[in-house]
Amino acid sequence: MSLLSTLARLEAVRSGRAEPLATVCHRHLSERPLVLVPLAAAGESGAPLAALVGTERTAPRLLLVPQPLNRTQRFEYLAELAAELLPHLESFGAGVELLEGSEKDPETGGKVPVVRELCTDAPQLVVPNTGAVHHLALLGRSTRFRRTAEDADPGDFPAPTRVPLMGRWLTHLTERAQVPGSSMVLPMTGLLARHWATGQSRLEDQHLGAQLAWHFPPPGLSGARAAELVETERDAAGQLLHPPAGPATDPRFDELVLAPAIARHDAALAAQRSAPEAEAERAAVVLKEARSALETALLGVLRPTWEDVWRGLDLLRALPPAAHLADRWEGDRWSYTGHRDRLAAGEPPQPKRDDAVTAARKLAQREREQARLDIQEALDDPLAMAEHRLAGEAFAGVVAEVAVEFSEGARPKPRPVLTVRTPDRPHADPGREVFRAHAEPAQKAEVVGSAPGEVTVRLLSGMGRRKEPEPGSVPAVGDRVVFTLFELAPRQSAPLPEPEDTPWTHGGPPGAFTAVGQEEWE
Repeated sequence: MSLLSTLARLEAVRSGRAEPLATVCHRHLSERPLVLVPLAAAGESGAPLAALVGTERTAPRLLLVPQPLNRTQRFEYLAELAAELLPHLESFGAGVELLEGSEKDPETGGKVPVVRELCTDAPQLVVPNTGAVHHLALLGRSTRFRRTAEDADPGDFPAPTRVPLMGRWLTHLTERAQVPGSSMVLPMTGLLARHWATGQSRLEDQHLGAQLAWHFPPPGLSGARAAELVETERDAAGQLLHPPAGPATDPRFDELVLAPAIARHDAALAAQRSAPEAEAERAAVVLKEARSALETALLGVLRPTWEDVWRGLDLLRALPPAAHLADRWEGDRWSYTGHRDRLAAGEPPQPKRDDAVTAARKLAQREREQARLDIQEALDDPLAMAEHRLAGEAFAGVVAEVAVEFSEGARPKPRPVLTVRTPDRPHADPGREVFRAHAEPAQKAEVVGSAPGEVTVRLLSGMGRRKEPEPGSVPAVGDRVVFTLFELAPRQSAPLPEPEDTPWTHGGPPGAFTAVGQEEWE
C-alpha cells in the first residue's frame, strides 16, 4: 500500500466517507455491459447454484440449479447460462475495421503486406468481486473439455452443444482479467478500490455492500457504522438484510432457507415422477410452487448485489475517462479478435496447463502491461503522479529560469538548462536521466544539480534537428512542468523461442510438445 493510499484511508476514517484515489476513470466502461452475479453451492468448489445475468438494470434473468448435486440439472443450468452469454459475446465479432500492415515472409525473409481485421468493439463482463471471477474460471475449466452429442464419442453424459464453447469463452475472459489494465472482465470491488479509499481493510472491501456503504452512509451514520450494519444486520428470521454474493452464500441461509427449499423441490419432483395420471396435474402445480419458492429465496440473495453492481457503475460513470483508455481497450479488442479467429479456425480448447514458452509469454505480457499501466495512470491522473512524487520518483514545479546552451562539436545542438522550483524531494543525483511528462515528442533530460526547493535539468532531446529549438519544445519561465525518474514507455522484453525450439530444461526436447499438448487437451 502506498503512502498516499494510507493517507486516504486515514482521511476516510476521519471523515466517515470514501475518499478519492483518482480524478479520472482508469478502466473502460462499456455502454452496455453484461452484468453477472453468480452463486456457488457450499461444499464443492465451483459448483454452480444460481446466477442473475443481463444487460438491463431493470430486467435481470435468474438462472438456478434446483439440485446442485444433480448432473442433469447442472447441465441444464449451464445450457441456459450459455444461451445468455454466447449471443452477447459473439455479437461483437461482426463489426470489424481493416488495418494494413506487414509481416515477415518465412520463405524469402522479406516484408509482405497484410490486411488484418480488428473488431470495432469487444464485450465487457461486470461481476461483484474477484471471487466471482475465480468461480467463472472454474466453470470454464470444467466445461471447455466436455464432450457433446455431436462428438464421435459423446460418452455417457454428453453436455449440451454450446456448453464447451461457453467454457472456452469463460477461460479466455478470466485469463484476460489477469492482464493489468484489461477491462473485459471487471470485478466491481477492485474497480471501486482503485478509485476510492475506504476506512476498512482490503479484505473487508471484498464485500461490495460494505464498500458502497462508505460512499452512501445513511444520515447520522459514519461509513464504518454503515458498513458494519450491512455486514451483520439480520431480520427476525436470522437472515442477513444485505446478503453477500461471495459467490459463497451465508451459512444461516443455507441451513434455514436454501436446504429446506431444495428438499421441498426434490420431494415435489419425485412425487411428480411417481404420480398416477389422475394426480399428474396437481403434482405439476406443487412442483411449480416449490420451484417458485426456491427462485424467490435465491432472488432475495442475489438482487441486493445486483443493485450494488449498478450503483458502482453509476459512481464510475460520473468520473471523466482517462486519456489512455482507448489504447488499453484496443488491446482488449485485439485479444477478443484473436480468440474469435481461433474459434473460427477450429483450434482445440485451451490446455489445462501452459507449456513453458506460453507461460513465459503470458508472464512477460503481464509484467509489460503492469509497467505500461503504471506509466499511463501517472500521466493521466495527478493523484497517481502524486504517489510517484511522494516516493521521490518524480517532481513537479514551475520553471524559474531558462539558460540557452549548446552542445560541443562541429554541429552544436541546443541543450537548454531549466531551473525548476519544486516542493518535492526527488532522488535526483547529478547525471540522473529524467523524462518530461506530457511532452510531444518525448523529451529526455539529465539532472545538472539539485538543492532544497529546486532542481536544475538539461534538456537532451525532443527539440527538433535545427540549431534553434522548435517553437514550444522548451518550457518558458512560469510554465508548470513534471519530470519523472522512470521512462515513460515500457521496455520490450527479449524474444522467446518457439515451442519447438525450447531446450529440454524447459519442457523439451523438440517433439515432446505435441505429445504433452495432446494429453492436456484430452
